Amino acid sequence: MTEYSDQLLRDILRRMQVVACVGISTNPVRPSYYVARYLSLKGKTIIPVNPAYEGQSLFGHEIMPDLSSVTEPVDMVDIFRRSEFVGPIVDEALETLPSLRVIWMQIGVEDPAAAARAEARGVTVIQNRCPKIEYQRLFGELRMGGFNTGIISSKLPPQ
Repeated sequence: MTEYSDQLLRDILRRMQVVACVGISTNPVRPSYYVARYLSLKGKTIIPVNPAYEGQSLFGHEIMPDLSSVTEPVDMVDIFRRSEFVGPIVDEALETLPSLRVIWMQIGVEDPAAAARAEARGVTVIQNRCPKIEYQRLFGELRMGGFNTGIISSKLPPQ
């Protein structure tokens, strides 16, 4: 797994306000749905992207068929598609989203070639990570997930 500094991830999660979620589902038990919902509850504007649900509404926004159809400025693209589909998504994002600053690929999703193309254009790329998990880890929201954040510990501090 690629290593990213906590400071980089923290800065991304603070700065990004408009997130296009590619491959989002309207099914509330799917990870794409509850990650997007979580981000929306944290004040992020979610632009849902999935041709299967085009025209429906989710989190107060119409579901777009593709990134080319998004008309508002997008800070970050969060990709919920398998690795073999990432390249064209990244290329479309680079072509059509002039304010794009971050491409985030979910857990299990990596495409080094697409990441290199994005980074060559000055876009930060995060691979094989989940923004919801990272948000909870970095901002002290353990919930019931049991993630080892290092923020809360049962161990006594060194004396």
